[in-house]
Amino acid sequence: MEFLTKRILAFFAILLLSITILTAQETQSQKAFKDSYTAELTGDYNAAISAIQKVYQTDCYECNLRLGWLYYYSKKYNSSMEYYQKAIDQKKYSVEARFGYIKPANEAKQYDKSYQKYEEILKIDPYNSVANYWVGMNYYTIKKYDVAAKYFELVVNMYPFDYDSNHMLAWTYLNLGRTDQAKLLFEKALLSRPGDASATGGLMKCK
Repeated sequence: MEFLTKRILAFFAILLLSITILTAQETQSQKAFKDSYTAELTGDYNAAISAIQKVYQTDCYECNLRLGWLYYYSKKYNSSMEYYQKAIDQKKYSVEARFGYIKPANEAKQYDKSYQKYEEILKIDPYNSVANYWVGMNYYTIKKYDVAAKYFELVVNMYPFDYDSNHMLAWTYLNLGRTDQAKLLFEKALLSRPGDASATGGLMKCK
């Protein structure tokens, strides 16, 4: 019985030590993020990055996401994309990490990578309005108006009074020769943004 009691006490001692270590690690990580946020508010991105790097682990999704954000604001776009990609690799269904990746990719003018991430987002979240809009914009830019229309239509159905999607769907319909539908959408866009030059110009082309 005495032997069993000693074993139980030893077990609880090890358990308590493990909990203490975990708590210390969590506190250290929380402090690092707090220090990073404080440095970011002052515009000291190097210090904000350094705070996270002190607790950085390759498989830490939150650390990679945070570093992706900070390197983006430091205008180190390739590094930013690298960390966002690490976050994506760890959480394959992460929409937030993909939206994060798109920011530095656009700044680096690597638009093919941006649209790839929008396409990935739609595989995870087919009704994501932002991704649908920008995929539609991509097809519009390369003059695949029939394909672009499908993406813009989905956004308009979800947000019927949204200026951007009504405006782009109107131009898409106009390029497809569907002038009556384009006219209605340009008029709706002008309700949202009266006097808008692009919508006004499109409306004149419908007459």
